[in-house]
Amino acid sequence: MTSTILARREFLKRSSALSVAGSATPWAVSLAAMGEAAAQTATDYKALVCVFLLGGNDYGNTVIPYDVASHDAYTAIRGGLAANGGLAIAKDAALASNLLTPTTALAADFAGMQFALSPYVNAAAPAITKNPLVDIYDAGRLGVLFNTGTLRQTTTKAQYLAKSVPLPPKLFSHNDQQSFWQSSKPEGAISGWGGRIGDLFASGNGQSTFTCISISGNAVYLSGQSAVQYQMSTSGSVAITSLKTNSLFGSSAASAALRSIITAPPSQALGSEYVTVTNRSIRANDEMTTALSAVPVNYVAPFDVSNSLMSQLKMVARTINARSNLGTKRQVFFVSIGGFDNHDTVLTAHPGLMQKVSDALKYFDSVLGEIGVQNEVTTFTASDFGRTLTGNGNGSDHGWGSHHFLMGGAVKGKNFYGKPPLLDAVASKSSAGGLNDVGQGRLLPSTSVDQLAATLATWFGVSGTDLSTVLPQISNWNVADRNLGFFR
Repeated sequence: MTSTILARREFLKRSSALSVAGSATPWAVSLAAMGEAAAQTATDYKALVCVFLLGGNDYGNTVIPYDVASHDAYTAIRGGLAANGGLAIAKDAALASNLLTPTTALAADFAGMQFALSPYVNAAAPAITKNPLVDIYDAGRLGVLFNTGTLRQTTTKAQYLAKSVPLPPKLFSHNDQQSFWQSSKPEGAISGWGGRIGDLFASGNGQSTFTCISISGNAVYLSGQSAVQYQMSTSGSVAITSLKTNSLFGSSAASAALRSIITAPPSQALGSEYVTVTNRSIRANDEMTTALSAVPVNYVAPFDVSNSLMSQLKMVARTINARSNLGTKRQVFFVSIGGFDNHDTVLTAHPGLMQKVSDALKYFDSVLGEIGVQNEVTTFTASDFGRTLTGNGNGSDHGWGSHHFLMGGAVKGKNFYGKPPLLDAVASKSSAGGLNDVGQGRLLPSTSVDQLAATLATWFGVSGTDLSTVLPQISNWNVADRNLGFFR
């Protein structure tokens, strides 16, 4: 069935069910529930979890070149070692303990190259420590995707310099590149590729409202043509507080009166839509609250309440654990952490940020293991852009391509994907720099977000014929380049 038919069927089903449910009669509510239940056709469960690093992550101090030639070039471009006033992390024993050794033979592009994850300072034990992501990598559930970023088609450095091919609009702009990462369009986009994936699968969920869920506020990534992102907090679904018993002026009668007013069907079209949304919110809150009450609040894995990203991922895990009660078969999640716009304090702020990310991903991986769904959940990192390899004193500036993590039991982990940056230690300090450098150590992406998204979508179950609905630009890449091969 084509995506157009699926989207139309989902839109009509949800519109009619919700508008009828707005009359708040028992018959209408039952009819809506029947419509949702009848759509359950999938027999397995899968989830995608996007972890967005807001501000543009400094990839240079996240995945460190470790072989002698690459580390020497990295050190020269970063202005020397941190101990000598530069931004580069030294090849010491702590970095050696974070070395990533792939299982399979590397492609020719990686021949002779080695990489390590950056160590960080653990606040509980002020000493450089092993990054916990190394353990997940060694267990075969974590891979690294090199030099990924926003593109409109495959682009060479010569084409970029000549402006002879279309480029993403407003490169190096936070808002526009966040939007382009999430939607393939600049700021102002109304739908994202996570939401458009949701469009195709919402009708197969017992409750379509819970197809696309954000634990981090509004994200265009989760908005579809028909799928609506459901926003939750780290404590659960967000209720209309005044509708709770005795919560309005201490009176249950006042709460009941307010409910009657905001759910009464008006005659105007705009008012009718408002009532539809309100009824959906009330019903969804009741269903989510009930479903979450049936699963554990806490898990065995050590939890750090001060880590906001860990708290978001904990709620994602609890929601996934409640999938049977919610009747969901396919879900797309969004979480985020800010603070990565490090124009200064890279050496002091960035390690702590990566500590939070690494600890949160380790916690999430452990909890998914407790729940028994590591193979059904794929988590990936994203960011506005990478930052410049060259420094501006204490920090780095807005860049382009970056390195990202892929995590899950379905991922062919303990491996590298994409292509490593090819930089010249001397020339890369100018616009005539290395093969991937378009100036200041800004990496021209060798792998596009569209290729990453197409690979994730295909694993999720999107057919080849529906990829163009999810990713309008995907036809600009050859079919063979739409699958990066990092799934088992």
